[in-house]
Amino acid sequence: MAQRNITAGNLAARRVPKHIVQMFEKYMDNQVRHLEKNDAINMLMKEYSLDHTQAEQIFLTFDKDKNDLLSIWEFQHFYMCAGNNSAEIVEKFMALDTDGSGILEYDEAARGLASMKTADGRALAPQEVDFFLKTAADENNKINLGEFVNLLARLKLYRAPAPKPGQKLKYVKPSK
Repeated sequence: MAQRNITAGNLAARRVPKHIVQMFEKYMDNQVRHLEKNDAINMLMKEYSLDHTQAEQIFLTFDKDKNDLLSIWEFQHFYMCAGNNSAEIVEKFMALDTDGSGILEYDEAARGLASMKTADGRALAPQEVDFFLKTAADENNKINLGEFVNLLARLKLYRAPAPKPGQKLKYVKPSK
């Protein structure tokens, strides 16, 4: 029986779409499938036309294990959320950021979400807007660009029926 040589690279190449691997590998210094923070920020700036602050917010959001490295898997998660629509997402974020702070205040995000549609094309009910904001916002009720990318990805998949008038949507914040 022939023995197969299974490496991390082979596994990553089989599970992560080729175009994502190719983009990521342009910025790798070695065969380890991660980028140091500065290299990852540089990649996000170049590939997605982000400024340094935006790229850093994306990095901090998608560096799930908080080790200051962006793995191929973490990058794939970002890519699956934003895809080739990152310019549109940044544009929408900036349009909602009426005070130009680089962070969406709760009311800015609420106005933006109220104008968006669910995956099946209906407008969000007020309690859904509140629910989505509670699940995306930080402890200060603010949303950075990375959190906004995640929020739009969830909204793109959201197909729940509209809640009944007065129905409360329950969300329990995970403990740290």
